[in-house]
Amino acid sequence: MRAEETPTIFEVNEQDANRYTAFCLSVAAGVALLMWVLNIFGFFIVDELLMNIAMPAGVLLFLLPSLLERVWKNRRRKLKYVMMCCFMLGIAILSSTLTVQMVLAWACPIVLSCHYYSPRFTHFTLAGVLVCMLCSIYIGLYAGVWDANMMRSSEVLEGIAQRAEFIREAAARGDNILLRVFNFYYIPRAAILVIVYLIGITLSGRTHSLLRRQETDNREKERISAELNVASHIQRDLLPCIFPAFPERKEFDIYAAMDPAKEVGGDFYDFFLIDDDHLALVMADVSGKGVPAALFMVIAKTLLKNASQAGLSPRAVLEKVNDQLCENNKEDMFVTVWFGVYEISTGRLTASNAGHEYPAVKRGDEGFGLLKDKHGFVLAGMENSRYREYELQLGEGDALFVYTDGVAEATNAENIQYGTERMLNALNSVPDASPEHLLLEVKADIDRFVGEASQFDDITMLCLKRRKQGADKSYAFG
Repeated sequence: MRAEETPTIFEVNEQDANRYTAFCLSVAAGVALLMWVLNIFGFFIVDELLMNIAMPAGVLLFLLPSLLERVWKNRRRKLKYVMMCCFMLGIAILSSTLTVQMVLAWACPIVLSCHYYSPRFTHFTLAGVLVCMLCSIYIGLYAGVWDANMMRSSEVLEGIAQRAEFIREAAARGDNILLRVFNFYYIPRAAILVIVYLIGITLSGRTHSLLRRQETDNREKERISAELNVASHIQRDLLPCIFPAFPERKEFDIYAAMDPAKEVGGDFYDFFLIDDDHLALVMADVSGKGVPAALFMVIAKTLLKNASQAGLSPRAVLEKVNDQLCENNKEDMFVTVWFGVYEISTGRLTASNAGHEYPAVKRGDEGFGLLKDKHGFVLAGMENSRYREYELQLGEGDALFVYTDGVAEATNAENIQYGTERMLNALNSVPDASPEHLLLEVKADIDRFVGEASQFDDITMLCLKRRKQGADKSYAFG
């Protein structure tokens, strides 16, 4: 696996299993060390020379995987086989010395192998355990702890030569010790290990299937996330995003921004010249979130622009688009819209509101305040809805601020909403700033208020400011 690649869930599991196996083998090394110390004090009837060779060899084999797990980073797939071979060989050495005491130890490699959720690796471990156990039992006959039942002799025979002679004499009498050991010692232990193997591989196979399903889900989520990122860029590109928007027009300044709560959102804004003297302004919020809201947003935005460019009044635009959106609206989605037409030469604004937030207006030296206009019903909510228009005169230096409910309803960790009062305070903290700086100030104030709480709704804002005659484009800020 290359460093730049994201590891799969199986690779992550294998790394975790390697660390866990190395830890278990370190514990086994500690147990073997304790057995060695006990033998020194005479707790086991084992030749000291043999014990002094077997125990250090077993401890080293148990500790080797801990070292390999740290340094063998590029061969993790082969590492588990090396680690398990060390484990089985270490148990085989100890079992050859302590034949009776190591009965249960052989199940440990099989149990550990199941943590890798790899049937092939578990098959390998079972085969290795059966072979190593068979070898260690016969080696134990000649060198390990004396077992009177196995040898059928109460006399403790010391040395390989004496035991070999005893086994030959027993065979001559018709007592085949080697065959009896295989039948009554090896086969029962092997049967128990096969049962452990069947239980373990059944559980690991089930977990493997779940991990495979999870891996498939993760890949699907990554694919969807990538597509949503593309959709987010497309959505942003659909909105006016180049500022200054009309550098050749000295009569006004405009700025807008959208911060979606998800990859794609349902809020949208728009502004465009209907003709040389009329600027259309749109601020809208589609019900719901995510892809459905984004698709409905594209439809609504297109219809609003087409209707307004046909020369209809704001009221007529909303009525026409409402009827169009009501057609085949099986998902019962709707959109709130504030729509206005600004006459550039006179500063007169004609607007209509379809269930949207109250706009904020700054006139003269009074600062920003809410304009509580008459709301009509939301678009796509009911056919043949009727809407009202109103006019607003913007003087030189006056400004209009429109937004979606994500601004006022931004919530902090104490579940307290930001509210329009805080929004107006933020606007009035820099009343003479340019539209861009006004929006930045409001967004910064929202961020300070919300803190670490997550954003649950889109935050969209637009500000239009009528410039003073002969004034430079820049405004005081801060």
